[in-house]
Amino acid sequence: MLRRVASSSVVDGEDVTRAPGRLFTGAPVAVIDIGSNSVRLVVYEGLSRALTPIFNEKALCGLGREVLSTGRLPQDAVDRAFAALKRFRALCDAMEVGEVHALATAAARDAENGPAFIAECEAICGQKIELLTGKREAELAAAGVVAGVYAPDGIVGDLGGGSLELVDVKGRAVGTGVTLPLGGLALQDRSSRSPRKAEKIVRETIPEAEVLGALAGRTFYAVGGTWRALARLHMYTKGYPLHVMHGYVIPAREALDFTRIVHRADAEALAHIDVVSDARRPLLAYGALVLENIVRQGRPSEVVISALGVREGLLHSLMPEEERVRDPLLIAAAEMNVLRSRSPRHGEELVAWTDGFFASAPVLEEAEDEKRLRRAACLLADVSWRAHPDYRGEQSLNMIAHAAFAGIDHPGRAYIALSVYFRHMGLNTDESDTRILELLTTGMLDRARILGAVMRVAYVLSAAMPGILPQMPLQVRGDQLVLSVPRKVVSLVNDRVYNRLRQLARLIGREPLLEQGD
Repeated sequence: MLRRVASSSVVDGEDVTRAPGRLFTGAPVAVIDIGSNSVRLVVYEGLSRALTPIFNEKALCGLGREVLSTGRLPQDAVDRAFAALKRFRALCDAMEVGEVHALATAAARDAENGPAFIAECEAICGQKIELLTGKREAELAAAGVVAGVYAPDGIVGDLGGGSLELVDVKGRAVGTGVTLPLGGLALQDRSSRSPRKAEKIVRETIPEAEVLGALAGRTFYAVGGTWRALARLHMYTKGYPLHVMHGYVIPAREALDFTRIVHRADAEALAHIDVVSDARRPLLAYGALVLENIVRQGRPSEVVISALGVREGLLHSLMPEEERVRDPLLIAAAEMNVLRSRSPRHGEELVAWTDGFFASAPVLEEAEDEKRLRRAACLLADVSWRAHPDYRGEQSLNMIAHAAFAGIDHPGRAYIALSVYFRHMGLNTDESDTRILELLTTGMLDRARILGAVMRVAYVLSAAMPGILPQMPLQVRGDQLVLSVPRKVVSLVNDRVYNRLRQLARLIGREPLLEQGD
C-alpha cells in the first residue's frame, strides 16, 4: 500500500502546513551515526522499504584518529562530536522526528574513555545509544546492501575510520561478520602515516579474513565514505556519463590498477582530485590500499559501490518481514507516480496493459529483472507532464536517471530513463547528446525503444486518464499487432493512434490491426 500524500492548506495564499510533495505515514525517522571519522544525522521521510532521506548532514570529527596509539578519543574530536550532536538533536526537534535511532562504532567501542563519551552523547541526544560490536556492524552493513541492491551475491565490505567489516551476502541471506582494524584513521595511526608501514600492515592482516575465500568470481560491495570518494575519483577520471554513486561498477582489473595508482601517488597530483573533499583526501590512499589487497586476495569479478550501509541496514532490520521482502524500486516508482503523475491509477493500468502486451509476444519474452524495470518505467512515464512539451523527454531522463532509487543498477536506470524519453520525444529523435546510451547494450536499447513506442500508443489513446486502457487490450497474434477497440470508445481512435500503432508494429516486425468489437 502506498503512503498517503500530504494534504496542502494553501488556499488563497494561506500558509502551507504540509508540503504536497511529501508522503506521510506518520512522523519522520532519523539515524544518528557516531562513527570513527564522521558523526552523521540522516532523517528519512518514514520507515519504508524505499527509504527517502529528507535531510543528511555529517561532521568530520575524527574520533578514531589516535585511539590505537593513545587508547583514548582525542579531546578536540570529542568536543566537535558533542557540538554536532547538540545541533542534530535540535534539528530532530525542529523536523518533528518521531523516532531517533542512535548508534556508535569502532572508535567509541575501543577507546578507554569510550563509556564516558557514550554517556555524555546519550545525555545530549536524550536517549540510549547502541554501541555496535564488530559483528553487529558487519551484519547491519550487509542488511543495508540487501535493502539497496537487487539480488546481491558476494561479500560486503564496510570501511570506516576505525575498522573494516566483512560479511557474506546472497539474496536476503547474511553470513557471520568479521571485523579488522583497517579503517583509514586506524591505519594512519598504526603506521605513523608511513605508506610502507601501512602497506605491510594491510598485507599481513587481510589474509586473516577467511570470508574472502568465498569472494572469487562474485561481487565485492564497497560501503563507506572513503570508498565512495575513491569511486567518485575513478568515475570522473573515466568521464563516466552518470554521476550516481549507488550501483557504480568498477571491474576488478580496473580496481587493482586504479587503487595501486592512488595509494602510491601524491593525492593532490591526481587528476580530478577536486571531486573529493579536502577532509577525505588524507584517507584516500589508505582506502585504496585496503581495497587493492581485498581484490588481490579475494579475486572478485567486480567492485560495486553501495550508498546504503549500516544506517539503512538498521532501519531495514526494524521493518516487518512483509515489508522487507517488497521491491524498493517498484515502491519508489509508485510513490513518484502518486506525487507527480496526472493520474496515478493510469500508471498502474499501464503496468497491467503492458503486462498483457509483452506476455502475448514470445519474441519479447522478459527475464524477471527486465519485467520489474518495465513496470517501474510505466509508473514513471508521466512524471514530467508539467514541463514544457519540448523538454519533457529531457526532464524525464534527468529525473529518472538521477533519482534516489535503490534496487537498480546503472544500465537499469538508463533503460527506464530512455524508455520514458522515447515516449515523449519520439523514436527517431537525435540521440547524439544522450551519453547515457553508453550504459546500454544494443538489446536493452531496442527494448527501451519498443517500450517507449508502446507508451506512445497508450498515452495518445488515453490522454493519461484512467479507465480507458483496460478496455483496449494490445496483443500480438501471429504476424499481427492487434489493438482491440470496443464500439463504445471507438471515437477515441484516429489517424494519430493508428500511426503510432503502425510505428510499434514496424519495430517488432508485425502488421498493425485495429479490431472493433462489442
